[in-house]
Amino acid sequence: MTTPPASPNTVLANALASPEDVLTPRLTTAAPDRVVFFVGTQINGAPHLGTSLVQSLAFAAAARIRERFGLPVSVLFNALDNAPHEVVTDRATGHRYQRTYAQSLGDQVVRQLVEDLYLPLFAALSDRLHVPYAIETYSQQQATQCFRHTWLHLLPHMDGPVRWWLAPSSGTPHLRVPCPEPGCGWAEKYAERTRVRRTSPEQAVVEAVCVHHGPYEVAITSTTDGHLGYLDLATLYRNLVKELAAGTGTPGTLPVMVKGGDWIFGSQLVDGAMQALGLSPAHLPARLFCPQVVTDTGAKLSKSLIREGRTRLPDGAQPWMLDTREWPGSLTEYVERLLGLAEVLLSDPRHFFRAYSAAEIGRLLTAPHARSVPAP
Repeated sequence: MTTPPASPNTVLANALASPEDVLTPRLTTAAPDRVVFFVGTQINGAPHLGTSLVQSLAFAAAARIRERFGLPVSVLFNALDNAPHEVVTDRATGHRYQRTYAQSLGDQVVRQLVEDLYLPLFAALSDRLHVPYAIETYSQQQATQCFRHTWLHLLPHMDGPVRWWLAPSSGTPHLRVPCPEPGCGWAEKYAERTRVRRTSPEQAVVEAVCVHHGPYEVAITSTTDGHLGYLDLATLYRNLVKELAAGTGTPGTLPVMVKGGDWIFGSQLVDGAMQALGLSPAHLPARLFCPQVVTDTGAKLSKSLIREGRTRLPDGAQPWMLDTREWPGSLTEYVERLLGLAEVLLSDPRHFFRAYSAAEIGRLLTAPHARSVPAP
C-alpha cells in the first residue's frame, strides 16, 4: 500500500478539516443551485502530468462537493487555443508578431487536437465519477455575447487603477485583435501600437498594425463575428474578463476556478483588479489551487525548459510525465491511478495545499493504494 506523504502543517491546513472546506464560505453565502468547476490549459502540445493532476482533481473535488452539499456539479474545460503557434520578428521595426493556434490551424484542426489530447481523459473521469463536463475553446468563449459584453463594459475602467493590477510593469494590459485580411491572422505580440477607442457603450474600435498589411481597424460589439473581431487578451486580462463573465452568467450557478498552485501569485492581481472595479470580497471568484509538481530545485516541472535543454529531467521523474500519452499502461489504469492520487491528496488539507517533487508525485501515482473517491 502507498505510504502517505509526510506533509507539514500550515496556517491554512490547520483551519480546515478537508481541502474543499475552502469553498464552504462561498457555498453557504451564495446558496447556489449548482456548481461549475472551471479548469483550463493551453493546448500548445501534449498534456503533462501537472495538467492531468489538476484536471483529475477538478472532477474529484466536484464529486466531493456533490456528495457533501447535495448540489449538481459539472466541469467546464477551457481549451486555450490562443497560445502562440508562430512568432516572427519584423526586421524593419523590431516588433514581434504572432499567430495563435486558432489562426494558424483553424477551428476544425483545433477541435480535433482537443479531442485527441484531452477528450479521452475527460470522458473517462466523467464516466468514473458520474460528473458531467463540457469543453469550450477560447475561440468559442471570446465570441460569446456575455464575454464581449463584459469586455466592453470593462473598457471605461481601464484608464484607472485596474490597468496597473493587470500590467503592474507598464500599466498597459496587452490586447491583440489579429489582422482581418483573409488568410492572415497575424497580431503584434506585445501590442505596442494597438489602441482601443470606445465609440459607444456597446462598441469599440481596435487600431493595430499588421506585419504584412500595415495599419488596420476592427470594430467590436457584443455580437461581432468571433473570427473577424477575435479578442486575444493577455493572461491576467483574459482571466479578469472570463471570471467577471462567469460570475454574471447563469443565475444560481457558483463558478469555482480550479488552477495549479503556480496561479496563486497571479490570482492576487486578478482579485486586486476586481476590487478596483468595486467588487466586494464576497463577490470575488471561488478558487481551488491544486498541488504543484516541482523539480528538485523547487521550480515548476516545465516540459518547455526540459525540451529546450535549459534544465534536465529531475531525478526520479519519468519521460511520460512530460507527455502523458507515453504512460506505460492503459487509459483506464491511468485514470484509476489519478483518482487514487486524488484520494490521497484530498484526504488531508496538509497533503493538498503544498507542492510535490516529480519523484514523490510519481511514487504516489504508481504505488498500490486503496480507493474511496465518492461516486454515486
